Amino acid sequence: MYRGATIGVVIPAYNEEGFVGDVIREMPSAVDRLYVIDDQSTDGTWTEILEAARTDAQARSAHNTASEPLVADGGASALTTRASVHDPIGRVVPIQHRENRGAGGAIKTGYLAALEDGVDATVTVDADGQMDLSQLPRLLDPIVEGEADYAKGNRLLSTEYRAAMPRFRFVGNAILTFLTKIASGYWKTMDPQNGYTAISHDALAAVDLENLYEYYGYCNDLLVKLNVQGMRVADVAMPAVYGDEESSITYSDYIPKVSTMLLRNFLWRLKTKYLVLDFHPLALFYLIGAGTAAAGVGGVGLSLLFTLLGAGVSIAQTSTVVALVGITLLLFAMVFDMGESEQLEHQIQ
Repeated sequence: MYRGATIGVVIPAYNEEGFVGDVIREMPSAVDRLYVIDDQSTDGTWTEILEAARTDAQARSAHNTASEPLVADGGASALTTRASVHDPIGRVVPIQHRENRGAGGAIKTGYLAALEDGVDATVTVDADGQMDLSQLPRLLDPIVEGEADYAKGNRLLSTEYRAAMPRFRFVGNAILTFLTKIASGYWKTMDPQNGYTAISHDALAAVDLENLYEYYGYCNDLLVKLNVQGMRVADVAMPAVYGDEESSITYSDYIPKVSTMLLRNFLWRLKTKYLVLDFHPLALFYLIGAGTAAAGVGGVGLSLLFTLLGAGVSIAQTSTVVALVGITLLLFAMVFDMGESEQLEHQIQ
């Protein structure tokens, strides 16, 4: 336990032989449950998980640090239909997917198991050793103190941490940060791809876990769901550790898939939060502004085409005014949106 709260850690693993065992063995003693999910790896990941679980159990037994009993016994159909949940080995719960479901799918499986066990706070940690486990209390403190419902690492808050990030990752991260701000409504939150997170039991129960995105953009998708539920998010300055691991992300697939998901989630958030659960004119500002801006930009394009064809028809001036009106409406919508979620966000250096 950590400060009176039971702690679970979800560790998704796909072809992480040589890394996942160290992550299990180095997990702080305050953690009560480790849900380690093998996402149908093709290497020796599953064997390494089982061996590391036994080693961890033996070490804890030798130091008389048995895990605290948790609330439920698991086994609900939502979990067992997608994975085989093996008997715990000490505090480690080995879980094996029946088919490869992707990073988000593995996180979903771990979240379902933690929710069934009634864990007070659930952390996500990658199996590749990139996350500094000594930083775990900084993520948990906002949760156990009741200051936040969801805490996430942020490698962009500190100049030192930003400098440690490879340039291509920094550029891609910055673009997806901006898109996620718009989609989620958490305008102060950065580094949404950071998988080092902690979530409270209440927040986990409130979001629609069954429909959690199962590709790499699951963390962006979760932020949108949390915003609609009015959950408080803490951005915690956090270093990243880059070693010999290789990313399994294919960026030619990742960028269009996640961008499309964010657009879909943005429209869902506007409808659900500002039209269905409550009414706020910012939804109309967004929709009318986007339509007006698109019409204006389209008109400018047509005017340029007419000019090139020598048609003698010019609507550029009118179209420019229409586009500017649309952009102004969009900016007003963003300002309103920022104000609506301002009290839900804070940053921890």
